Amino acid sequence: MTDAYAVQGIPVADLADRFGTPLYVYDAEVLAETYTALRRRLHPAVDVFYSAKANPNVSVCAVMRSLGAGLEVSSLAELATARWAGAQPSDVIFLGPGKSEEELRACLEYGIAAVVCESLDELAALDRISRPGTRALLRVNPAFSTKGARLSMGGKPRQFGIDHELLLRSGAALRALRNVRVIGIHAYMGTRILDPDGVVQNTAGILAAARELSAELGFPLETVDIGGGLGIAYFENEKDLDLDQLTEGVNAVVAEFAAEHPGCRVIMELGRYLAGRCGTYVVRARYVKQSKGEWFVVTDGGMNHHMAAVGVGSFVKRNFPIRSIDHHDALADRRYTVTGPLCTPDDVLGRKVALPEVRPGDLIGVERSGAYGPTSSPVLFLSHGYPAEVLVSRATAHLVRHRDTVEDLLGRQILVDPPVPAAGGPETGTAETAPQ
Repeated sequence: MTDAYAVQGIPVADLADRFGTPLYVYDAEVLAETYTALRRRLHPAVDVFYSAKANPNVSVCAVMRSLGAGLEVSSLAELATARWAGAQPSDVIFLGPGKSEEELRACLEYGIAAVVCESLDELAALDRISRPGTRALLRVNPAFSTKGARLSMGGKPRQFGIDHELLLRSGAALRALRNVRVIGIHAYMGTRILDPDGVVQNTAGILAAARELSAELGFPLETVDIGGGLGIAYFENEKDLDLDQLTEGVNAVVAEFAAEHPGCRVIMELGRYLAGRCGTYVVRARYVKQSKGEWFVVTDGGMNHHMAAVGVGSFVKRNFPIRSIDHHDALADRRYTVTGPLCTPDDVLGRKVALPEVRPGDLIGVERSGAYGPTSSPVLFLSHGYPAEVLVSRATAHLVRHRDTVEDLLGRQILVDPPVPAAGGPETGTAETAPQ
């Protein structure tokens, strides 16, 4: 008999029995350890903000708030989540390249720290609806490119931000503002960076851009968001960032900047880095079958809940760390392709994964799944809906999201009666909501 795979002493098999599968399990202790390890090493001038898009569950956001993190949000729902999680307006910023007027007005109503404007037109739109003193950051698409990012988001033609060269010629547009006060810049160069030197290079480049733009355009540097993009190791031959090396380099660059601008708030925004390690996606094997000499485990969850692990669109499919929950100490001497229940060949959680022998009913866990899980996945494909989510805090399991039911999925649809017009011409029918 092997020891049970557990989170804070609670066997994950017990959580699966209690809450059903598929299931996301988040460990609040891992969230706290990850944040605290970074916070105690970072220069005190740097504020850490949690990017809610990585995992917007309100309880996860509340854990981050309780630790001292600000919140970076990008939608009305995420803004409401920040408020629900207890974030103060001064610790919230709002990003996104296509904000609606409704979103801008909501930011003004709540009085957040800053709206991050990603075009001159958006800046002008914010100015039109604002009251005097509204704070904005200019998102800059820098003139330099990043090193080591798995997904580049700056330094190239992008929908994000305003090109550095264009901003240098935009003094008239900034001087025309009547209500908005530009207080600094924001830049985000890329994500999944595992090279400390790449993060240091980005930080130095963004702070240099802030100095130049502030001097050229005449706005104060009260806040500079240096992005972040810190990655975690998912795949074979990857290593987690050396935190001491990373912070030593970043702190040196920030210390020089802080000496020049002692009142400036420097923000590092992190999502995947803070939340990624805390989660395990738990699925149950339904069938184990062989096809042309290859063994398959067909489980009850896959691409619909965990697009990141499936890696759709990746040139080469690589596996997240995947383990047996029931037999996690047993010898992993067999190779299985682990799939979900969907009607597409893309629905593969892992190819040729080394596992102990798998039988129907066994539990399998995809580790490092705390970020970009269900909210970045096609949860409505085949109408399976959201999985349940559980947060384990202080050795107690809390259900923090109910799994979708059939009633949840159909309740917002409307059946038109008759659904097809009669052959003689259009008819006016009645509309019915889904059966309760």
